[in-house]
Amino acid sequence: MIYNSEFLYDIPGKELIGAKAYNLCLLRKENFPIPSFHIFSNGDLENYEENVITIKNYIDQLSSDNFYAVRSSAISEDGKEHSFAGQFSTVLFVHKKDLHTEIFNVYNSTKSNHVNRYKTFHQIEETLKISVIVQEMIHSDISGVAFGVDPMSLNPKTKVINAIYGQGEALVSGKYDSDFYSITDQKIHSKIVNKPFQIVLRDKQDGGCIEVQIPKEKQSVSVLSNEQIIQVVDLLEQCGKYFGHAQDIEFAFESDKLYLLQSRPITTLQNLQNRIVWDNSNIIESYPGVTTPLTFSFISRSYEYAYKSFSVFMGVKEETIKKHESIFQNTLGLLNGRVYYNLKTWYHMLAMLPGYKINARFMEKMMGVKESFDVPDELIMSKKAAHWQLLVSVLKLFKRHFSLSSERTKFMNLVEKTISSYKAIDFHSKSSVELIDLYLLFERKLLDNWKAPLLNDFFAMIWFGLLQKECLYLTKSADNNLHNNLLCGSNDIISTQPIYRTIEIATLIRSNKLYVSLFQEDDNEFIFHLIQTDSRYNHLYYEIQRYLNDFGERCIGELKLETKSYQNKPSKFIQLLKSYLINNIEMLRTGIDESIRHQAERTLETLVNDKPIRKFWINLIVRKTRELISARENLRYERSRAFGIVRELFASIGRNWSSAQILDHEDDIFYLTREEIIAYRDGRSVDQNLKKLVALRKIEFDSYKRMELIAERITSSGLVYQENNFSSDPLVEESKDILKGVGCSPGIVRAKARVVLHPEETEGLNGEILVTHSTDPGWVVLFPSAAAIIVERGSLLSHSAIVSREMGKPCIVGVTGLLKQICTGDELEINGSTGVIRILERNSKTKKNNLIWKSIK
Repeated sequence: MIYNSEFLYDIPGKELIGAKAYNLCLLRKENFPIPSFHIFSNGDLENYEENVITIKNYIDQLSSDNFYAVRSSAISEDGKEHSFAGQFSTVLFVHKKDLHTEIFNVYNSTKSNHVNRYKTFHQIEETLKISVIVQEMIHSDISGVAFGVDPMSLNPKTKVINAIYGQGEALVSGKYDSDFYSITDQKIHSKIVNKPFQIVLRDKQDGGCIEVQIPKEKQSVSVLSNEQIIQVVDLLEQCGKYFGHAQDIEFAFESDKLYLLQSRPITTLQNLQNRIVWDNSNIIESYPGVTTPLTFSFISRSYEYAYKSFSVFMGVKEETIKKHESIFQNTLGLLNGRVYYNLKTWYHMLAMLPGYKINARFMEKMMGVKESFDVPDELIMSKKAAHWQLLVSVLKLFKRHFSLSSERTKFMNLVEKTISSYKAIDFHSKSSVELIDLYLLFERKLLDNWKAPLLNDFFAMIWFGLLQKECLYLTKSADNNLHNNLLCGSNDIISTQPIYRTIEIATLIRSNKLYVSLFQEDDNEFIFHLIQTDSRYNHLYYEIQRYLNDFGERCIGELKLETKSYQNKPSKFIQLLKSYLINNIEMLRTGIDESIRHQAERTLETLVNDKPIRKFWINLIVRKTRELISARENLRYERSRAFGIVRELFASIGRNWSSAQILDHEDDIFYLTREEIIAYRDGRSVDQNLKKLVALRKIEFDSYKRMELIAERITSSGLVYQENNFSSDPLVEESKDILKGVGCSPGIVRAKARVVLHPEETEGLNGEILVTHSTDPGWVVLFPSAAAIIVERGSLLSHSAIVSREMGKPCIVGVTGLLKQICTGDELEINGSTGVIRILERNSKTKKNNLIWKSIK
């Protein structure tokens, strides 16, 4: 049956006409400003042979004076579960004579490849049944989409509007940039873009669309007036009130009259009470790629206990912490096998701090929290209590700040004593029960006493922020890199020591023909075995063993328990030495870092020479920042050593369980959680067949490795693992010749780019610019052979930034879309001070931006 919007006495059900058409019928009947329309039901189109005459006769009765929009209305479309938005065809400005053809083109769009992919992703198995809407065409001066709730932040108080000139298809498809309006509590925040083109009617006789240029005087002005914005907001509220939940609408203005083209529920609003923002822009440095269940469960507990201790130090009462333990237990999340910070719980931890009620926005900015979340009332103390508690906490913080140096020394002594005692134990001789007991004791002695590093990180963040602010004030330039230059050349950061020690060993090998000959062998296991057993290599063995004892845990992915460190697998270090030999890497002490630092100090002296009080203050800031950042890196190294003991303990349990046939392979232990391992010992395990459990986990985590990389910041709601799409946007950004990131280490370099996803995939860079997604301390082995370093993720205090400054290598981090814009072989010019990257010449052999970015394995 064919339905006419002018005669809607009984509205047909969704099962006959689909959700979109059903909603239009409801809205039209309630006198919403819907253009008139006709619905060709699924039954009519499915049985085309029987109904072809009826369909043609109906079309013949339509007016030839109008043009029409032909749209889909699938039975599953625009429902609460799946929107199918943009998946089916839409045809605009269709003349009456072409309606029959276009109706069936839209009807057959359910069989397209992208619709099939959408169904597969959302696990939709049923056959789609589709109806088609033929709607009177609106000659839109302005078109747009609007959301009753911000679909990104899911803030229920915010409405969002996107609008362009002309027809809205270019907006819905993503072809055109649009003006953006965010409305919260009647306050309008707008972002106006340049809009050079619009889509309009091509031919008054035959219809169709054409792209035309917008007059220059209109291109950069707001599409919508404030009055029109208010009209759209009112329409959103009316739609939301009518349907009982927030709506996603499409609208148009023709001659200042507002039309509603469609309305559907916002499918991301399963549960606003569980809105979570996930971010891994910093933690990816420590846990790159897919992380196994054992590592995640281990670090989850470590973070929980560490931040409980830190909160006590910051003045939060222990009874408050105990009452809200779930906040501390959920600081991390695991999304498609990748570790993310749960910013909601971090925000709630921030809200517990004394003084939050007094100056919430300042504290949020200081801690780097950009999103706002609803904070339970019981977390926030009264202003009177907050003032008193803040005073007490500030006094305690001053005391702890002045005692921080001695606290660090005590912590380092504790680490050294504990690790030394564990290294003296023969883990191979211990039973699984004994090994688990040893692990739990290690946890209590060391991992639960991690206060000094956290306090150091906290004060490092404060002093670095002060340094950045003071340098900005003195130079009056946001692009000035003075604060970074002052931190170059410290020479006391342990992160650079593995590089210099490795170069020393490579130089030793290069000076001895016997050693050189040995390193020409292919088998790294054989090379290390010979060095170990043949007295001719005693000197070399001594130096390698000394390195492994000092830095054997400092490797790629060093904080992931499943990683095979150089200590566990010395043949990996042999391969590293080979790469240094092949690339002829020699001592790097060029004095560039010291030169940069001295020049920065002279600049600073000039700026404050006639300001004695400010001179004293800025010199104090520089001294404290250098001390704290050096200590931060050195304490991170101690963390790597501690994690190395944990790695060896669990690896030994894996060996025992493999021998006892509890597991198929010793490395399978990493697919169990910390709690599951302890429960298996204690008789509390809900899975006694661990082989089957591990087999399932392996399949799941292997699938994560094949998935696309997730965006660094995403929002979820409701049940996190249901109806929240963690995939990256498959649309590739338009190519840009100039990119901007955060300049971390000064210098201007012109060289070819080398994109590296994993440091083990290359033996060296030969003076190319290292371009990668993220780094951890293990990546520094590639830095000596690189002309400069560019990293998509990271911040001024990230490891790559700090080490680059020490080595005098230009470095830029935090470059959005870096790996979608740059390919190996592109000629680049980078400025490590300003963070500007210029693509001078693209590699013609590389097809750019035609593949979805694949995950780091």
